[in-house]
Amino acid sequence: MAVSESRNASAEEVLKAALELFSRQGYGATTMRQIAEKAGTSLGNVYHHFKNKEEIFATLLNRYFQVLLDPNLRLNQVFARAAFPEDLEEMAAHIEEVVDRFGREIMLIYIDVIEFSGKHVRWFYETMAERFHRIYDEPLKARKERGELGEVDPVFAVMLSVRWFFYFFTVEKYFGVPMHFGMDPHQAVHEFIKVLRCGLLPRGEPCPQGQQPAQKSKAKGRRARS
Repeated sequence: MAVSESRNASAEEVLKAALELFSRQGYGATTMRQIAEKAGTSLGNVYHHFKNKEEIFATLLNRYFQVLLDPNLRLNQVFARAAFPEDLEEMAAHIEEVVDRFGREIMLIYIDVIEFSGKHVRWFYETMAERFHRIYDEPLKARKERGELGEVDPVFAVMLSVRWFFYFFTVEKYFGVPMHFGMDPHQAVHEFIKVLRCGLLPRGEPCPQGQQPAQKSKAKGRRARS
């Protein structure tokens, strides 16, 4: 194996170890020595790849945000079609997939808010509205002009939906409180979608029934990923 390939592999092991430690015990309680031990490497080797602990932490968050911005992510392909609000069920399903896959990275967002006052995540949320307006402004404005949507700002409704789905599935799966709306999580998603669709319709229009929620799984407690 080439030297550069070996270094990349070692850096990946450092990041993997740090992600597990940060997400479990926080940033301040995690030391570089603990990261080295978890990665099965020397402390010097950790510093060979990263100048300090904060660089490791920031790298992990930035990697997650780059996944969220990747046009090949299935969730982003849903956004690109701009078929809101008919695509709400599909949107919810793909957000649940992201939350399932990146639970530890999502925990780092909360840790950053607590320990860094949002220093490493602020840019992503500051640019959120611009990203959604760029995708949805024209198609949803056209639908409004055709009388298909009511007085509610539809782009605001898109952002509300996305943030609610992320928050809802995170609480269900990683906060240790499944069914925190007092019902099966997919039924709760179904009820939210009904409320949102009815709110987007012009006055006097009957509320669509939409699709029944897929009973894929019950909400799970926080899972340990290797």
